[in-house]
Amino acid sequence: MNLRDPATESFTPTVARLVAGEFDVGVGYATYRSRGTTDWLLIHTLAGEGRLGTDGPDVRALPDTTTLVRPATRHDYGVEQTLQHWHFLYVHFHPRPDWDPLLVWPEAAVGIGQIRPDLEVAGQICTALRDCVRHDTGTERNRELSAMNALEAALLLCDTQHPVLPAVDERVQAALKLIADRLAGDLDVARLAAAAGLSASRFAHLFRSQLGVSPQQFVERRRLESAARLLDLDDRPIGTIAAEVGFTDPIYFSTRFRRWYGVSPRGYRDRRLR
Repeated sequence: MNLRDPATESFTPTVARLVAGEFDVGVGYATYRSRGTTDWLLIHTLAGEGRLGTDGPDVRALPDTTTLVRPATRHDYGVEQTLQHWHFLYVHFHPRPDWDPLLVWPEAAVGIGQIRPDLEVAGQICTALRDCVRHDTGTERNRELSAMNALEAALLLCDTQHPVLPAVDERVQAALKLIADRLAGDLDVARLAAAAGLSASRFAHLFRSQLGVSPQQFVERRRLESAARLLDLDDRPIGTIAAEVGFTDPIYFSTRFRRWYGVSPRGYRDRRLR
């Protein structure tokens, strides 16, 4: 079901790395983004109840439950008339490269994962996320880094409550090693499939089933994340950085970077000076 008139699109935040906050809302609160966002969205319910509309049964966001919405998943969530109240912490974020294992959650619906931790761990998750919000909305030096560290702590706590996951297939691991070792090189599906010892179609299916994204999407995200780190660290020309992470066309790089981070590479770098 839709909690909001689908003809009315909600504001989509611009997320360079992370945006965190706390909402305590009542009847009438609803968010609808038909295409979702390019970032991940984590929601931890403190009190009351929210609902996330899907093509199947709605997902209930109950107290002490943590919900994770993947990029490009329709945002259709809010407070129904009968629910009255929803108090929650939220974080829109772009993950660090090594967070992938922490983002594979039990699926409550397509694109929506959910963890129901025990009460002690739920309290620890809440504390970590409140720290994330405090750092993100504060004025301290390195506040963004501190907020990311607090979010990582919350994700690690969530991971302790995850059912045992099967290990990543060794053939996929071989492709991941090639990506890590030769990020700027030729990493088309055929080459990655060869590293895995599979046909291109079989490899692509296995990769998506294990990691939730296509090989091409994974490679692009790795390149963009590497570019973002380089933009944080040095002042070399943007075209040089683009080439270093594997983008041969700087215009295409800028287009994809803006789509992923919501800001141009130059704008991303300039935020350091503010």
